[in-house]
Amino acid sequence: MTEPTGRRERKKAQTRQSLADAALRLFLDRGYDQVGVKDVADAADVSVTTLFKHFSRKEALVFDQDDDLEAALVAAVRDRAPGQSIPRALCEHLLRTRTRLAVDAGNPRFAAFTRMVRDTPALREYAHEMWMRHEAALARAIAHEVGAPEGDIGCAALARFALEARLLVQRHPDDPRRAAEGAFALLEHGWEAVHPGN
Repeated sequence: MTEPTGRRERKKAQTRQSLADAALRLFLDRGYDQVGVKDVADAADVSVTTLFKHFSRKEALVFDQDDDLEAALVAAVRDRAPGQSIPRALCEHLLRTRTRLAVDAGNPRFAAFTRMVRDTPALREYAHEMWMRHEAALARAIAHEVGAPEGDIGCAALARFALEARLLVQRHPDDPRRAAEGAFALLEHGWEAVHPGN
């Protein structure tokens, strides 16, 4: 997370982090469905009202790095290497993220977190919603890079399909690079280039 500068911002960031830490600890210890927002607020020594000032709903307590994910996606487009296409930059970003997650998977706490999200329908759905919320910011970044007007349908489509590609790649854990390369080749070159004559 980006470092807040003023005293008030630091205090807000500390409270938010305190809530996220307490929530994760309780969710992993007792199970997500067995913990209420009041339990989390009590563990962080704040009111439920304060909790909802920082997190819009219970599921959001599990995913406190949302802004960082969006910033990284935008940076993948904006800071790509000279001559690198936007689909290629997004493909490489996706694969780097998967590699980091694979390293984290060796951490027992991270493995427990992953299991909790996978096994809790509300968290799985929220994780997907959260990920897809980055579509507008990513589409704006793409439009800016190619000089297209904001709201350009091609930029919006690329953003949408690039984000959805992550879910397709997750279905191929045995060879994620091949799955990502296939999905992003289609985005970069189109159906005719990938499957000529079909």
